[in-house]
Amino acid sequence: MGLGVFIHRSDSIYDDSPAERYQFPSQYLRRVETCVGDWIIYYEPSKVAETRGYFAIAKVSQVIPDPSVSGMYVALIEPGSYLDFANSVPFNGATGPVEHGVLNEQGRISGRAQSAVRPLSSDDFKRIFELGFAENTPLLPRLDKDVRPSGFDEEQTPFRFDQQRDRISVTVTRILRDRVFRRVVLRAYDERCAITGLRVRLIMF
Repeated sequence: MGLGVFIHRSDSIYDDSPAERYQFPSQYLRRVETCVGDWIIYYEPSKVAETRGYFAIAKVSQVIPDPSVSGMYVALIEPGSYLDFANSVPFNGATGPVEHGVLNEQGRISGRAQSAVRPLSSDDFKRIFELGFAENTPLLPRLDKDVRPSGFDEEQTPFRFDQQRDRISVTVTRILRDRVFRRVVLRAYDERCAITGLRVRLIMF
């Protein structure tokens, strides 16, 4: 088993469905076979308009010959293992490529960076994974707290109860939602309401 990077383009000529299968030519067969039973990271190259960079992980369950195209193979993705990153990870970070395995001995980008399938070290996998699920990016964009929109300058009227109310103690049990899952859903809907299509921006005062 071994970790790997699979290049996938949104305009790919191959019969790819990242959450289900990855089609590839025979020249990459040995590399893909080493990933069976292990994790891979999907990468969208910089030549693609609005590239997502490293955008998801998945687990390869098996490799089979493509029954419809001679000389082609299909890597089947383990059901339920595909997961989008909460944050797309660009190829280049603050100190250079986040995937150090694409560098040669001189520290320059080598031809390995062009390979549609390439091995990935555990250190590179961990680095990209942590960036993909980092929690330091705001869930929604916020306007500057000192910028107050017009029309909201009136003084706030204090709220008063008309009568005294009894207080009771209530214990509530609910499912704790995963913050990463929330980030993925927000990105999938472009931070818009699924019903109205409106995009909400929170204003902090």
